[in-house]
Amino acid sequence: MRVKDLMSTTVTCVRPETSIEQVAKQMKQENIGSIPVCNDRGEALGIITDRDIVVRSVSNSNEQKSAKDIMTKNLIFAEPNMNTHEAALLMAKYQVRRLPVLENNKIIGMLAMADIARKPIYVDEAGDALSAISKQSTLN
Repeated sequence: MRVKDLMSTTVTCVRPETSIEQVAKQMKQENIGSIPVCNDRGEALGIITDRDIVVRSVSNSNEQKSAKDIMTKNLIFAEPNMNTHEAALLMAKYQVRRLPVLENNKIIGMLAMADIARKPIYVDEAGDALSAISKQSTLN
């Protein structure tokens, strides 16, 4: 199965100058745990997770920051025709639960671990990836 068969195609982005407060409100409103940061052309610049907001913003200082200040810039992503197994391996390797799906550097979807786990043939694979994601990171 391909990533494009499982990904969510309803994706909202924020701009780099969006305040962290607005990013958090948008994540709450849409009930999502991560949100891509895109430029005016819809090209992916990075991603912010709910954990990024806590670890990189709230716990660091009282100064107001914007999306560009706390986003992860080295974006780990899937491509629409990538095999779902390959995407799960990426999630495990980089210890992420969600992958933006890019085509020509533009976000066309999001693939979450839950998307993979919902398909009965991928339950074991999702479990293996989740187990790897949950281990302590060796990346800095």
